[in-house]
Amino acid sequence: MSDGLDVIVLDDDPGIGNVLKELIETFYSWGEVICFSKTEKAIESCLKRDSGVAIFVVDVFLKGMSGFFFLDSIENKFPSVHEDAIMISGKASEDVVDMCLASNVTYLLEKPVKPYALQLAVRAITLKYLNFAKKLLRDPALARSISRL
Repeated sequence: MSDGLDVIVLDDDPGIGNVLKELIETFYSWGEVICFSKTEKAIESCLKRDSGVAIFVVDVFLKGMSGFFFLDSIENKFPSVHEDAIMISGKASEDVVDMCLASNVTYLLEKPVKPYALQLAVRAITLKYLNFAKKLLRDPALARSISRL
């Protein structure tokens, strides 16, 4: 576990998960990239983490459950998990798009994933946190009020 903003990849196909992990590591330097192929292990690991902030790259259809169920199962630990998720699907059907909209997930990529699309999605989520960190540094009163929460 790092002190940065980690990226957690979950795909039930270990080969695809590792390809996504390696791809993200080529451009991402604000934290670790951690890959899982077993949903239960990913849930267990996420719930044990110190920080409740990360970026998630999740396959829509996992063995035995959906990627949306995974997000729901860790939402208590990661309150913004849906907004910080990039869903990956072999076929982005209308049903998949509707599930993303209903879950407040705004990033959906189709396999095979285009590297630039993944990089832009990860970067957009990262910038949200970098901009917030800059606000905290510029506004000590805001930082103090947040630390009291």
